[in-house]
Amino acid sequence: MVDSAKIIIKAGNGGNGVVHFRRAKFIPKGGPDGGDGGKGGSVYIASDTNLATLDHFAFRQRFETKNGRSGSEKRSTGASADDLHLKVPVGTIVKLAKVSGSEPVAGSEPDWEKIIDFDKEGMELLIAKGGKGGRGNWHFKSSTNTTPMEAEPGKPGEEWQTVMDLKILADVGLIGLPNVGKSTLLSILSAARPKIANYPFTTLEPNLGVMTVRKGSELFGSSEPRSIVLADIPGLIEGASEGKGLGIQFLRHIERTRVVVHLLAADAGEPAEIYKNYLAVRAELKQYGGQVEVKKELVILNKTDLLDGEKVGKIIKFLAKKKIGVLPISCGTLAGIELFKKELLLLV
Repeated sequence: MVDSAKIIIKAGNGGNGVVHFRRAKFIPKGGPDGGDGGKGGSVYIASDTNLATLDHFAFRQRFETKNGRSGSEKRSTGASADDLHLKVPVGTIVKLAKVSGSEPVAGSEPDWEKIIDFDKEGMELLIAKGGKGGRGNWHFKSSTNTTPMEAEPGKPGEEWQTVMDLKILADVGLIGLPNVGKSTLLSILSAARPKIANYPFTTLEPNLGVMTVRKGSELFGSSEPRSIVLADIPGLIEGASEGKGLGIQFLRHIERTRVVVHLLAADAGEPAEIYKNYLAVRAELKQYGGQVEVKKELVILNKTDLLDGEKVGKIIKFLAKKKIGVLPISCGTLAGIELFKKELLLLV
């Protein structure tokens, strides 16, 4: 899955105006009739709900339109070039900077002139405007200059260095250290089938699933059908916000979620170790910024089937003393899943 792309967007130049004089039988001194150049093609970007990734930008780094055609005799305007319409998934942030001739300094950010958030369906904006066609020489005729030899070149089209970052639009983000059961929980709650294995970093990209609450469900006390989009965010590790592991690539996807479900593994060690794991992930969210650390949070203690009830109780009590309320579940036996769904719906 490609969720970030760097491309160049170049609109076409306007066509040149031309110098031409009317030539007709019995009119030896025809006036100027050089036509205007056509408009260069423009580039638009539109949001499309049918797209989920930026994969279509992976193997092409330059997108440009054609130039307008030059004018011709009889004041004929040259043909304008076709516009180009690029599509991105809803949730894409597009940043634009002017293209300079110098090489960028390694690790530095360009001076972004425009930052556009395509956060709604059906958005379409002009990104790079095509150049205006130059005027032909007939525009320059005057009482003192009846045979103008002047015409304008076409104006250059806009060119932008462009960075696209997709931030997944999901109601709920599943977060936690690697191998705590996020992908398994997603597969239980929805029809999504992410890769699942008992080793860290099985999930190498965010997975999306939809949890549907059926109409008239007594469990949820609602007569209206609801669909909740869940995002399985690849495992975070300590230092993720600084580039360690895989987390830095995906922390931005948490920004758009309404609720985070923080999974802890009951078999990760003593209660103090589990608490340490919780704090490690919370620290990364705070370090990353973007208000992700203040989102509503539901803390889940998974894999409770691997311990006896007494040990699970000790973990819950220890975390409660730290003012962390947890909901015990087991993705293996499905214990606590229905209660978890109910609690989740109260937050979303």
